[in-house]
Amino acid sequence: MSAAPDRVVPPAEAALAADFSGIRYAQCWEDADVLLDGLAIRPGDRCLSVASGGENSLSMLACGPEVVVAVDIAPAQLALVELKRAAIRTLDHPDALGLVGLAPAADRQRLYRGLRGVLPAAAAAYWDTHPDDVAAGVCVRGRFERYLMLFRRVVLPLVHSRREVAGLLAPREPAARRRYFDDVWNNRRWRALTRVFFSRTVMGRVGRDPSFFRFVEDDVAASISARVKRGLTDGDPAVNPYLHWIVLGRYHAPLPHAWRAENFDAIRRHLDRLELRQQSVEAALATASDASYDRFNLSDVFEYISEPASERVFDDIARCGRAGGRVAYWNMMVPRRRPQRLATRLRCLDDESRRLHQRATTFFYGAFWVDELTADGP
Repeated sequence: MSAAPDRVVPPAEAALAADFSGIRYAQCWEDADVLLDGLAIRPGDRCLSVASGGENSLSMLACGPEVVVAVDIAPAQLALVELKRAAIRTLDHPDALGLVGLAPAADRQRLYRGLRGVLPAAAAAYWDTHPDDVAAGVCVRGRFERYLMLFRRVVLPLVHSRREVAGLLAPREPAARRRYFDDVWNNRRWRALTRVFFSRTVMGRVGRDPSFFRFVEDDVAASISARVKRGLTDGDPAVNPYLHWIVLGRYHAPLPHAWRAENFDAIRRHLDRLELRQQSVEAALATASDASYDRFNLSDVFEYISEPASERVFDDIARCGRAGGRVAYWNMMVPRRRPQRLATRLRCLDDESRRLHQRATTFFYGAFWVDELTADGP
């Protein structure tokens, strides 16, 4: 494995435009089951992953890779992942869920004190100074999760009764779901309030960051509203855990992959294979050695970086990826793909990608893409 060539490490464009001092995403809002199917991780693979809320990087450990290098530019996000790793390492499954806020817990501070000793110093220092977040359950305390709480507690009650929300989540056949959406859910108040709440202005200021939309050209509210309709009709709300969280503030079985009881021990066995780095995806790829990774979980990184920066990311993947490896990424509002000039090195698995995206319970993404690394050079 040759060392990476001398390069100027590119700046993290997202960090130049937004404040990452706090936790923006307290959970991963990408369907890990779809991600794992797309990546097809094999025992012994070397993986690079966007850390974010931590769940998807933890889920990757269940497949037995050699290492998952999880990167994030925000120290707070890495402290969050460290806390979740410590919870899985030291607590039983019910207490781990309780500590992070995915189940009731009588005394989260007591649970935190019991695992504080296994946290790295920087993570312990962060959580020592954020006791309210620990007490509330860290999974509810991200900026995006607060945005969803505002929707659930303030916006949704203006539109629909509890009975109508329960009706949305009731098991139905596809034709009956479409009728419920048309006849009950999609009323004038729903259409009016979602145009405002899912707008670029409100979502940027309250849920994400205005800079996250600087490469978006589409009507944000219209796009999100159309995807919500697809998720509520083509998808099955009764078994969608993320939809349950959005409208109820709690998950319905099944839990997201990383927090299911059947995956808990497999993740726990491989926790030492998770390597956390405070680093942007751009920098991690630019400084990686040639042919050093097999799998790449890029989350929705291309939402936040320019087209030239996106091309550099793909160039570096072509260099540091191994033949037979896979790259997985989501498009939210910015339709980015690998450059055509890399078509012989990064083969787009379009049919598989569309099939997986159709399955995704995180219905608000515009696309999910999987590319395969070939033995051919660029």
